[in-house]
Amino acid sequence: MATSIRVEHVSKQFTLRHAKTLRRMVTQVAHRKPLKGSYYALDDVSFEVEQGQSIGLMGHNGSGKSTLLKLVSGVMRPDSGSVRVAGRIAGLLEVGAGFHPDLSGRDNIYLNAAILGMSQAEIDGKMEAIVDFAQIGRFIDTEVRHYSSGMFMRLGFAVSVHADCEVFLVDEGLAVGDAPFKRKCVRKIKELHDEGRTLFLVSHNIKQVAKMCDRALVLDQGRLALDGSPDDASKYLAGEYDEDIEGDDF
Repeated sequence: MATSIRVEHVSKQFTLRHAKTLRRMVTQVAHRKPLKGSYYALDDVSFEVEQGQSIGLMGHNGSGKSTLLKLVSGVMRPDSGSVRVAGRIAGLLEVGAGFHPDLSGRDNIYLNAAILGMSQAEIDGKMEAIVDFAQIGRFIDTEVRHYSSGMFMRLGFAVSVHADCEVFLVDEGLAVGDAPFKRKCVRKIKELHDEGRTLFLVSHNIKQVAKMCDRALVLDQGRLALDGSPDDASKYLAGEYDEDIEGDDF
């Protein structure tokens, strides 16, 4: 089977500033302390995903999940290593990403869909379905600066799930909204997977990962700690996983 995502020895480092105000900077210098440091959000991470697989990306807060998702999406570039993705990518990583506040919801559909690589004809053909899925109602022709975060999410999600993509990415932390809409989102994501799309889901919900994914990756302080089944991921995160994970497979 063809490889959909290949991540090879990827590392990403960020600067950590110890002084954000002039007064704090003076204090740091006076005590001969550094003004900034650095840390690895990701440290030598490698894995491959076959076309059509559904992957749950898990880990505690600060483990590097969102950073990895942004590298796979192309929003960020790694400091070292490489990330290769076969085919068009769609998904939702940040609320309001790609939206122009002075444009209406309808105009922003055209803008976001164009960013995802859809043609004018494709967007025209799917406009009704996108508007219906988003459940924005009469606000679809209102400037999005007046939208709530939930409306932003629904509109962005509606566009992304109607894009013709090979890889679908979603950050569970953005799944705001009422329960019926969340259930509709889950059903739509499962439909995409059943169609043979590769699914890459960031989640803290092991039950959701077990239901939607056939494989789980666990990040721990920027390193790939486990690559296995959702059940293995659940045990690892609960501190019950006994297998030695320090070998060459990781």
